[in-house]
Amino acid sequence: MKAIWNNQVIAESDQTIEIENNQYFPADSVKKEFFKSSDTHSTCPWKGEASYYTLSVDGQENKDAAWYYPNPKDAASEIKDHVAFWKGVQVSN
Repeated sequence: MKAIWNNQVIAESDQTIEIENNQYFPADSVKKEFFKSSDTHSTCPWKGEASYYTLSVDGQENKDAAWYYPNPKDAASEIKDHVAFWKGVQVSN
């Protein structure tokens, strides 16, 4: 699977986990140079509190376009250290 935004591959892995139609990429498969921490958080009743990254590619930013669960609830423990995408990021294989 590949995650692409602004014509740049920002993550690539054959070890993604699919939950609720989202592909979660292992943290070591993302290209960290394109990720900036965000202060945004949200809560999922069964996964826990999510944190976000803003993508920065070729001078353009996509605010909070990637999310992860630093300490997921037990029901979602398999996605610890994984990152998922939205907001125009193309995810395909």
